[in-house]
Amino acid sequence: MAQKEAKTSEEGKPSAEPAMVIASTAAPAPSWFTPKRLLAIFCVINLLNYVDRGAIASNGVNGSLGTCTESGVCTSGTGIQGDFNLSNFEDGVLSSAFMVGLLLASPIFASLAKSVSPFRLIGVGLSVWTFATVGCGFSFNFWSITLCRMLVGVGEASFISLAAPFIDDNAPAPQKTAWLAIFYMCIPSGYALGYVYGGLVGSHSNWRYAFWGEAILMLPFAILGFVMKPLQLKGFFHPESTKALRAVETAVSEVQGSDNLNGKDGSFSSKEDLRNSTIQKSSELKVGTKIMNQISRFMKDMKVLLVDKVYVVNVLGYIAYNFVIGAYSYWGPKAGYNIYHMNDADLIFGGITIVCGILGTLAGGFVLDYINSTISNAFKLLSAVTLLGGVCCFGAFCFKNMYAFLALFAVGELLVFATQGPVNYICLHCVKPSMRPLSMAISTVSIHLFGDVPSAPLVGVLQDSINNWRVTALILTSIFIPAAGIWFIGIFLHSVDRFNEESENQITTTEKSNTTPLLKGKKTETTESASEP
Repeated sequence: MAQKEAKTSEEGKPSAEPAMVIASTAAPAPSWFTPKRLLAIFCVINLLNYVDRGAIASNGVNGSLGTCTESGVCTSGTGIQGDFNLSNFEDGVLSSAFMVGLLLASPIFASLAKSVSPFRLIGVGLSVWTFATVGCGFSFNFWSITLCRMLVGVGEASFISLAAPFIDDNAPAPQKTAWLAIFYMCIPSGYALGYVYGGLVGSHSNWRYAFWGEAILMLPFAILGFVMKPLQLKGFFHPESTKALRAVETAVSEVQGSDNLNGKDGSFSSKEDLRNSTIQKSSELKVGTKIMNQISRFMKDMKVLLVDKVYVVNVLGYIAYNFVIGAYSYWGPKAGYNIYHMNDADLIFGGITIVCGILGTLAGGFVLDYINSTISNAFKLLSAVTLLGGVCCFGAFCFKNMYAFLALFAVGELLVFATQGPVNYICLHCVKPSMRPLSMAISTVSIHLFGDVPSAPLVGVLQDSINNWRVTALILTSIFIPAAGIWFIGIFLHSVDRFNEESENQITTTEKSNTTPLLKGKKTETTESASEP
């Protein structure tokens, strides 16, 4: 096939002919996937990720330590905390252990996206996640389950940095924030379903079955990452395109070389030997050079992110916000049980979170699209809803009546969850397309490393110290105020939407046009028009 293409180029055809062939074979459009189907698949995967986090925080799976009354009557512990006899600090560490894997793996997956098919990376990550959740079910002490939770973070790292850019590429232009909101709606929904799921499994059987059930549900998506056709991500030259380019160039050079060396076998042999020797020597340096190039590119990209004031301010506000949300998600059911004596704390908190999470997240996305999706408007929305939501949540914990608490807390959660679409819109649009995976990876690592990872054990230490869940909750909730203040600063920063900026990897006009791989027929039309004189 390659030789036929090369020969036609020698028969007087324009030199652009091979380029046309390369463009048409660059990245074949999938026949089954549509933007909405891709969004649905990513939403289910994201939902399962957070079901896992909600389940391990639920009273049914997390459990409690054994207690003894003054009269000497003792009750045995339940769940993970009871089986492994964990303190509140150790229990908090367990919720944050996944961050170790996420921290180490996120930048690696984001960098590999420039040279490896993103969907293959997602397949690898979800396979690790499935293996790790099975391991959680077989854990036998604190350290074994902590190690498995770290591997869960490695699996999640491949997905969180690549899913949002794919959605942003394929969403209709007037609905980009709404589509992102639908995707991030799965975070509160997943947590809430996790509470309910963990509570039901823990009350009817052993907590270990909760993890095994998650693994079974995720397995088909891990396999899908390996078998589905590669999709091109805006800002990247697809790896398979590079292979096609090299194959055609090699075929052309071989045919031209054989014609030029007609009848000169001795000269050809000596030149071939010299060429093979050179290739053998250069291949020894190839691996090391690639690694050094990846590290160099990563450091340059990191420098660009760290000097971008819009990106830094957005992530700093997100860290403060996630510090509170992370502690809410882990300690919420336990705090509700102790403050208001909720018998079904898992179900109550799960129900409030899933309703308010869905409505709030969707509302935030649709409102930003309605008022015009700009970075400045996103900062305005973030600061307003976080301030108002924080005030409502703070006031809720001041009530002693459970129903008054639930009503005001629901309003507060509705407002604070409206941040998910706008905050991630800023992360995706304040950087060039080729840097979006790294932008999402560093944002996610930062909000976990400095947000919900330390918040869970720190709140555990605070509670162990003061032994008053109401005061602990009020101190935690007050951190919403500085989060709103940081995002308020972003309104006054000079911001530029870089979504349509060219990437250094988009090297031809035809390749630049192939940024919506799920829109059927668009690629074919583009390549055909490019081949016309």
